[in-house]
Order: sequence, then structure tokens, then C-alpha cells
Amino acid sequence: MEKQEKIYVGSGKKAANYDIVNITVCLDDKIKPHIYEYNGKKYINLTVAAKKEIDQYKKSHYVAINTFKPDEKKQDSTPEPEQNDDLPF
Repeated sequence: MEKQEKIYVGSGKKAANYDIVNITVCLDDKIKPHIYEYNGKKYINLTVAAKKEIDQYKKSHYVAINTFKPDEKKQDSTPEPEQNDDLPF
């Protein structure tokens, strides 16, 4: 699996002493190709992760588009057991 370059679309920061991260996402043209429809609604997969260091704007997290697509060739390749009507007893 090749490593893809991250597509950054926003940032956020941790709220006080809580396990809450408030984020802002830029809805520009680079996000549109990654929007998909499911059951009549539009979605986009995003990844929110902690930055290595807090930046100059006190942002502690980044938001990137999650571009992961499962490898279709690696479907469940477990062979089905043989069905044998001959009982060993």
C-alpha cells in the first residue's frame, strides 16, 4: 500500500481540560471530489489527529481527508471447507 500525501482541510484545538476538540473545516474545491452519497445523503470521511506541536495559533489538532480505500483484491480469501458426507465413524 503506497503512502498518500495528506490533504489538509482544517485544524482545531482541545477545549480546556475536556476530551473535546473543536475543529474548523474549509469547504473549498479540494474537498468536493471526496464527497460521496449514501442513502440519499452526502458524506466525507475525515481524520482528526493531534499535531506533534501546538502551532502559533494554538491549534493542537489537524483535519485531513481520509482517502483510504480498501484493496479490492484482498477480499476474504479464506477457502471454504470441503463438505464431505462421509462420516469417519
